[in-house]
Amino acid sequence: MSIKRRDFIRLSTGSAVAGTAILTGVTSCAAPAPQVSTSPMDQLKSMTDNIVPISVKEREARIEKAQRLMAENKIEALLLDAGTSMKYFTGVSWWPSERTMAAIIPAKGEVKYVSPAFEADRLRQLIKIGKDVRTWEEHESPYQQIANAFKDFGIRNGNIGIEERLRFFLFDGVRKEASHLNYVSGDPVSIPCRLIKSPAEIALMQRANDITIEAHKTMVALLHEGMTPSEFSKLAEDAHAKLGANGGTSANFGEASAYPHGSIEPQKLKKGDIVLMDGGCSVGGYSSDISRTVVFGAEPTKRQREIWDLEKKSQAAGFAAAKLGDPCENVDIAARKVLVDAGFGPGYKVPGCPHRTGHGIGMDGHEWGNMVLGNKLPLQAGMCFSIEPTISIYGEFGIRLEDCVYMTDQGPKWFSLPSASIDKPFA
Repeated sequence: MSIKRRDFIRLSTGSAVAGTAILTGVTSCAAPAPQVSTSPMDQLKSMTDNIVPISVKEREARIEKAQRLMAENKIEALLLDAGTSMKYFTGVSWWPSERTMAAIIPAKGEVKYVSPAFEADRLRQLIKIGKDVRTWEEHESPYQQIANAFKDFGIRNGNIGIEERLRFFLFDGVRKEASHLNYVSGDPVSIPCRLIKSPAEIALMQRANDITIEAHKTMVALLHEGMTPSEFSKLAEDAHAKLGANGGTSANFGEASAYPHGSIEPQKLKKGDIVLMDGGCSVGGYSSDISRTVVFGAEPTKRQREIWDLEKKSQAAGFAAAKLGDPCENVDIAARKVLVDAGFGPGYKVPGCPHRTGHGIGMDGHEWGNMVLGNKLPLQAGMCFSIEPTISIYGEFGIRLEDCVYMTDQGPKWFSLPSASIDKPFA
């Protein structure tokens, strides 16, 4: 997109300049001309004031579903470390420190918590589901308290599900204290729950995507010669904050844009550079992830247009392949075929797309449900994922268009509408 910052400022301040000229020569007692903002950052306002958080009732329904899945998979309890899954099921948001704070969801019964004793009162302020908090003092074993909770649930034998992000030291401590129990993956419980999003979850993700689009628009307007990626990122973080969300956007310029996650080489923006921006935010605990690629300060070259248009065609092919009941891998296969047919790849070879076409998204920016060869999981209503078949050409530039979709009973729907053209990055 050919945007010159001086033109943006000139157009946005033209009326103020004219007003100043009219007032020239007026006596000092006249009221001063009103100050008109020249920065698009100053026009941003919070977009999160009216969001609807996930209700306690919905979290209780999630626990009921988890308990049904535990019964089906012969799992007696699910052990959760502090982190995303604990917040998903209980609503408790807790930083995972070296001090064990865990939640236990039994196949039958109410949730129990194990907490450092000096943190127990703070934990009770956060708890909305369950009442039982087992505490341990600094010289005591938290793992013994977890083992005691299993015993109090009546669990004398059988399988304990371990949620995938539970840290090894916690698992190892529990396993030693309750060695008579069998420890298995909790994925058959946590993944089916978190993979399928409810209308309330999708609404929060939609707001997060709306905010990131506005932040991206602002960042395109703020591009200027000599800008560095770190300067870009700081402004993008500020833009998301003014819009009411915790988030940010990274950017890579020129040749560095060919590296999907950037380069350590110093970068300063110059006219004609490809600018690849990638970022997102969190709203009510739910994520966005959007990439846009533009050309700064000059008319795009023929080569830039051709590769950009090919990327758009590849992204559209991935979207068209997202059909209910079909395997996730079909999205990757369709998007990658467009690139291979144009002479890129094959497979993950560069020049071409060096990574999967998309990833699942929800509370975490990357979740289950990847759009990648070999993933036979059928697409279902409520699944959310990105479609982002990057084209990396080392020594030249990279193009990535990333938008996320959610599956409905009628098929996929975009959270953010794809770019129309290299000159029109925002629909």
